[in-house]
Amino acid sequence: MRSLNVAATGMLAQQTNVEVISNNIANMNTTAFTRRRPEFADLLYQNLRRVGAQSSDAGTIVPTGVQLGLGVKTTAVYRITEQGSVQNTDNTLDMAIQGKGYFRILLPTGETAYTRDGSFQLSADGKIVTHEGFAVQPEITIPSDAVGITIDATGQVIIKQDGQVQTQVKGQLNLAVFANEAGLEARGDNLFMETPASGAPQVNPPGKPGYGTVLQGFLETSNVNVVAEITNLISAQRAYEMNSKVIQASDEMLSTINQMK
Repeated sequence: MRSLNVAATGMLAQQTNVEVISNNIANMNTTAFTRRRPEFADLLYQNLRRVGAQSSDAGTIVPTGVQLGLGVKTTAVYRITEQGSVQNTDNTLDMAIQGKGYFRILLPTGETAYTRDGSFQLSADGKIVTHEGFAVQPEITIPSDAVGITIDATGQVIIKQDGQVQTQVKGQLNLAVFANEAGLEARGDNLFMETPASGAPQVNPPGKPGYGTVLQGFLETSNVNVVAEITNLISAQRAYEMNSKVIQASDEMLSTINQMK
């Protein structure tokens, strides 16, 4: 019976749905996390009677035909790049991006990764780095005698050194934007990599047209809506149960056939 396989695909699809929802809920407190949404599509159809086929020598046409679906499949897990809210941390090197854009991070492999997690720190040699010690690009070094660090909305890093009245600009942070942000490949640690689907990054200072601005002393929070995720979880659980009921009903029907004499 086709219904056994069809319902099995439905259970697998809802299993994927629950896995995506569980990952969203697990990362509800992850800095700058963007929630995911699974997308599904129906599988191929078997034409037992093709629609539009000729049904007689008189030229009559079958108006609807008989098409039986073979189930459902997962086509994508889409990343929703909606801006999360910002949270005040009062940490000098915490930065939130208001609008579009990603910070550029140099990996130990020499590759460039991208992130919206602006929870930066200083390395032993004064460079601005991530919590894993990866340098923010372009590299900016803060002198050890700096008594104040200011990062304005356009990404300029301004310091005041001990014993000096005048401030100094030590560097300029840039942001990268992509034609298709959802096409970036997640690598973990809040990092993303460029792919052919995302397109090449376009790099400019914050505040330029089409680019966000930098907010010092704040972090972007996760955009996960817990209430919506719990509602989706309940819906996925009910759909899983209904597909299991279809398998049970099909099995009972087969048992009835086997008992016939």
